[in-house]
Amino acid sequence: MLKTFARATTPIIHIAKQGFPRSVSSLPTSTQSGTTKYGGKYTVTLIPGDGIGQETAAAVKTIFRAANLPIEWEQLDVSGYTQEDDILFKQSVESIRRNKVALKGILYTPISKLGHQSFNVTIRRDLDIYASLVLIKNIKGYPTRHKNVDFAIIRENTEGEYTGLEHQSYPGVVESLKIVTRNKTERIARFAFDFALKNNRKKVTCVHKANIMKLGDGLFLNTCREVAEDYKAAGIEFNDMIVDNCSMQLVSKPQQFDVMVMPNLYGNIVSNVGAALVGGPGIIPGANIDIQGHNAANPTALILSGVMMLHHLGLDDYANRIHNAVKQTIKRGSAKTPDMGGTSTTTDFTLSVISNL
Repeated sequence: MLKTFARATTPIIHIAKQGFPRSVSSLPTSTQSGTTKYGGKYTVTLIPGDGIGQETAAAVKTIFRAANLPIEWEQLDVSGYTQEDDILFKQSVESIRRNKVALKGILYTPISKLGHQSFNVTIRRDLDIYASLVLIKNIKGYPTRHKNVDFAIIRENTEGEYTGLEHQSYPGVVESLKIVTRNKTERIARFAFDFALKNNRKKVTCVHKANIMKLGDGLFLNTCREVAEDYKAAGIEFNDMIVDNCSMQLVSKPQQFDVMVMPNLYGNIVSNVGAALVGGPGIIPGANIDIQGHNAANPTALILSGVMMLHHLGLDDYANRIHNAVKQTIKRGSAKTPDMGGTSTTTDFTLSVISNL
């Protein structure tokens, strides 16, 4: 069991409250319009999430503080179990709406509670958070079966099977609606192609099941094809792949992928396959709960999500420093958490990142 590796040490949540020497770094030269900024600092909504969320969020706060980042956190400890009519639930949505940028851990959506509204689905719907971007890339020092993996998964976040439009038309018969619209498909397709252009990517792959769902996925595929025509002159290659074949190709030859764009459900599944290819998150949700409170969690995923957020805010110098510090920590192998085959704690990993800033 992973909790076997837990040992007595300074809790990471306490470390987050300590002071660190402020390091010298260049001030941001650009800002993201619309974000909340007071006194030279950005206000960011922080939702740690369930399970190990408090520990990994504390690691992020500790590293950001050590790097002297111009960030003020507005932390809201909402849980996946929080009801939609709960005050904290509403406050969390309003905080994200007000600050326009947030860092959020995993929120568990209970399966057994019929009618329980997923917080994740709610904020995507209410705030129109239409694009999910997941970067899948090997990290030196973290050995995996496949080498030279480097692709991006772009998922449409507001439609598909996740609209929650279900009803029982007759006892024992449930109809679940999958919504696909041309406007939102075109929006996510252009997001994918623009991402490819901005990041020197060469190919966009549309993942679908149009051979069976000829109208819904057919519309998604044909819209992506139409958008691809507008980017031909820029040298962006386009192809498509049926989702079941895509799953096989991912685990056999992931190097063939560059940028992938797909509907909601496929994106959720493919993102998890992609994460497993590069070694994380390598722990199922049940195991996450098992190591909760044992200072054994690997905070890399949330730290690198924070790095993506810093790039979004235009704080590229800070983002690059932290990203390089994480890569050095993993490459040297001096602070391997249990999921990486070591016995180091969350605190050990965090302090190692700080030492590499």
